[in-house]
Amino acid sequence: MKSGGRRPKPLIIVESPAKARTIEKALGRSYRVTASLGHLRDLPRSQLGVDVERDFEPKYITVRGRGPVVRELRSSAQKAGKVLLAADPDREGEAISWHLAQLLDLDPAEDCRIVFHEITKDALSEAVQHPRPIDMRLVDAQQARRVLDRLVGYGLSPLLWRKVRRGLSAGRVQSVALRLLCEREDEIERFVPQEYWTITAFLRERADGREPDREARAGGPGIEARLVGRVGADGKVERVEVASSGEAEAIVEAGRRSAWRVLDVRRGTRRRNPPPPFITSTLQQEAGNRLGFTVRRTMALAQQLYEGVDLGEVGPVGLITYMRTDATRVAEPARAQARALIREGLGGDYLPSQPPRHKVGKRAQGAHEAIRPTDPARTPAMVRPFLDRAQFRLYRLIWERFIASEMVPAVYATSTAEFEAAGWIYRATGSEVRFAGFLKAPDLSGVAGNGEDAEDDEPAGSGLGLLSLRRGQGMELVDILAEQRFTSPPPRYSEASLVKAMEELGIGRPSTYAPTIETIGSRGYVSREDGRLVPTRLGRVVNDLLLEHFPDVIDVAFTAGLEEQLDKVEEGVLPWRKVVRDFYQPFSESLQAAEKEMEEIEVPEEETGLTCDVCGRPMVVKYGRFGRFLACSGYPECRQTKPFALPTGVRCPKCGGEIVEKRTRKGRRFYGCIRYPECDFSVWARPTTHQCPECGSLMLDAGRADDGPGAGRPGGNGPDREDLGPDSPGADDPGADDHGGNGPEKYGPGPGGPDGDGPGPDGPGGGSDADRPGRRLRCANKDCGYEGRADLAPA
Repeated sequence: MKSGGRRPKPLIIVESPAKARTIEKALGRSYRVTASLGHLRDLPRSQLGVDVERDFEPKYITVRGRGPVVRELRSSAQKAGKVLLAADPDREGEAISWHLAQLLDLDPAEDCRIVFHEITKDALSEAVQHPRPIDMRLVDAQQARRVLDRLVGYGLSPLLWRKVRRGLSAGRVQSVALRLLCEREDEIERFVPQEYWTITAFLRERADGREPDREARAGGPGIEARLVGRVGADGKVERVEVASSGEAEAIVEAGRRSAWRVLDVRRGTRRRNPPPPFITSTLQQEAGNRLGFTVRRTMALAQQLYEGVDLGEVGPVGLITYMRTDATRVAEPARAQARALIREGLGGDYLPSQPPRHKVGKRAQGAHEAIRPTDPARTPAMVRPFLDRAQFRLYRLIWERFIASEMVPAVYATSTAEFEAAGWIYRATGSEVRFAGFLKAPDLSGVAGNGEDAEDDEPAGSGLGLLSLRRGQGMELVDILAEQRFTSPPPRYSEASLVKAMEELGIGRPSTYAPTIETIGSRGYVSREDGRLVPTRLGRVVNDLLLEHFPDVIDVAFTAGLEEQLDKVEEGVLPWRKVVRDFYQPFSESLQAAEKEMEEIEVPEEETGLTCDVCGRPMVVKYGRFGRFLACSGYPECRQTKPFALPTGVRCPKCGGEIVEKRTRKGRRFYGCIRYPECDFSVWARPTTHQCPECGSLMLDAGRADDGPGAGRPGGNGPDREDLGPDSPGADDPGADDHGGNGPEKYGPGPGGPDGDGPGPDGPGGGSDADRPGRRLRCANKDCGYEGRADLAPA
């Protein structure tokens, strides 16, 4: 550097341009901020990239197409006074920083790494004042995961290609998740329903000279009591299961003939503690259950809120803390802000004397924080004008959960009454909110009403009707009913419940849940029915093969134990090469044995219900280099093929052809005219049979828009991903885009737009009920903008 010249600015390198803009705005002109666009070095895709003979030495190369980025960063680093690496605060971010240090000739042992969990001015100023060396324990943990996943993916995927079908993949975490789904499906198929009967009595306090009013059971002052058992010889209640209609009829008849009395009344209070602030898994679960978001969409939206949203004159601001975390810890300044907000808005009665301490998982990283708003004073109402509807709903969910977590428990008055008739005991329970406590958190959001996203309160039951009862009091029977029921099998997993199961079992980590679920879907291993994940025939075949030949690799306990070993690598207790070495020896032996013993398997063809235009025989789903396509079942006599598309029963508004469901090259769902390329009509949202009353155009199911391209932002490093195979096995795009492009462009906003925030066809309810009454619809003509409900007259 020339003497007397202007002092060069320090250079901060992050992953994404959006994150860079927010940081540059917060730090001002004193720093220059640029983006690496994620990983710049990685294992090669066309080969294993791990030298097994040299103790699993990884071979890193510059990612294809990133050469210009590397040259630009090197030039900027040479001109800078200091280089600070500011990738995300996790193993993946530490590894990105280490690779950057290698490319830019920086010493990882010097203070070149800064870490922050929120993109705010205070957090950034603190971070740049306290740089540290790159933590090689985190890098080694990430390397161990990367090498393990490469060895598994590049070992199993080619085997599946040779023995089953091209385009398949297997992975260390993915295959265990598939096993959970298949085992649940096996439970459902083996399940034998058992008959049982419930008997419900509708009672009211006796009033002389008044005839029983049967309308009481329809919402009047009646008390609803359920049969629980009978009085035993010792005077205690013995639970009874009514298994037949004969038993039920006898009990009902005895109840009609007998006098009723209050056997016992118990009153008390119950405290309901506030939930902890979100971690990655709980955010994914709640966003799925209450907002209908897929796991992938939730993380894409959270990434946007974390990296920064333009708040008008304020500029880009990070609205939430880092969203890949398993810790519920809250920074004291944020807690103080939340408590001040609660005290001012609701009063001191809603604040605990001591801040709550929420349970922390045994694998939680202590340095991480929970997912919370960066500034609790920035209420949902304040930021609403600057967010699209999907961003707003997720921010509101995070904000209200955090505020609630800092409040006192809700207090309920509870009551339980037992009634006796002919020796049978019936029980009624109820509760009533006496002090709302944390349930008042939505009132501070500034948004009118609790809305569709607010956490539902518990039902009040029949608590009010039980308060006046006393022991020994006579009761009047309004009606008594017996209802036949059958036991139900365990439910299939939804995305949210699968994430919960993976977390509880210790499979994967916060960054792996979303890509794992996305992968088993894109490979055709699962389908979605009414918002549930159902293993396909292909998925079950693959699972059975892996379970037969690689029981340890897809064993839940083994996979969880491997995650614990990776944690020990991060703690510096275990060398990463030893973890890989101990895994690879038995895995290699199993792989060699499977190559010899595994027979080639032909997966049964998947029927479509469509017929061949040439010969009239059924069309079936086939798999090729670019994913699924339709082919005549009469092959080779008939070689008719079509792009993979499923009919919707809706006609194209441009040409009258049929609108079909298709997939982009990335496997994302959209709907287009079957006459493409002659007709280029296409939309992201599922079309309906309704017609817009304003312009006569097609109405779309606004609440079911798929995630689609653009839901995320380019340039981030993305979550940890398993290696599923080289460029041939498992690396092809999961679906060919038969439109020849990236999907819809002309009609309506894309799925990342203001209206594309509801559950897509992959979300709750699936995509088959778009015409159900009460659904929110919008016009396909974006110039019209009309919105209505599904009870409009069909076109």
